[in-house]
Amino acid sequence: MDKENKPKRSYHFQVAEVVENKVKDVFNFNFGGHHDLAEIVDKAVAVGNITEKHARQLVCGVRLLHHVMKKYPENEAFKTFAPKFKEFKDALKAQANNK
Repeated sequence: MDKENKPKRSYHFQVAEVVENKVKDVFNFNFGGHHDLAEIVDKAVAVGNITEKHARQLVCGVRLLHHVMKKYPENEAFKTFAPKFKEFKDALKAQANNK
């Protein structure tokens, strides 16, 4: 199934700071796309060299960064970083697909 035919998914991110056992909301936002974040986390964990907690952090970070980079393709910092970022994503995908 190509990505145009994949169902659109929506996620809600909430960031809170915990100080002296008190939770303070910092910010929250919605994020969408065709990727199943839970499935990607499962694949990352199945590779066997990352904990579930860190796989969740990695998957969210990579997906969010990729999204922002696509929104601002003319940003010089993103232009410079884009080829290395693609190499990194491709290496992660290859590692997951080899298991």
